[in-house]
Amino acid sequence: MRVKCEACGHKAIINSRNEIDPKVIDLYCTCTNPQCGHYFVAKLTFSHSISPSRYQARLATVDFLRSLPPLEQQELLKQVHKTG
Repeated sequence: MRVKCEACGHKAIINSRNEIDPKVIDLYCTCTNPQCGHYFVAKLTFSHSISPSRYQARLATVDFLRSLPPLEQQELLKQVHKTG
C-alpha cells in the first residue's frame, strides 16, 4: 500500500497503525522527503464489497439451512445429491 504526503506529495512510510474498529484503522505516517518531514495520521477504511466473500456466502447458507425444519433440510440435501 502506498501513502502520499498530503503536504508535498512525496511517498510516506507507515510507522504504526491503530485499529479503531475492524473497518477503520489509523495509519501513523512519516514523509520520506527530508525537506518536508511531515508526520501525519491517515485513515484506512472499508467502503463496500464488490463481490461477496465465499466464506460469508457459505455461512449464510448454513444459517439458512439450520433455520429450516428437519424434513425440509433433508429434502434440499436430497436434491443437491441428485444434481451434484
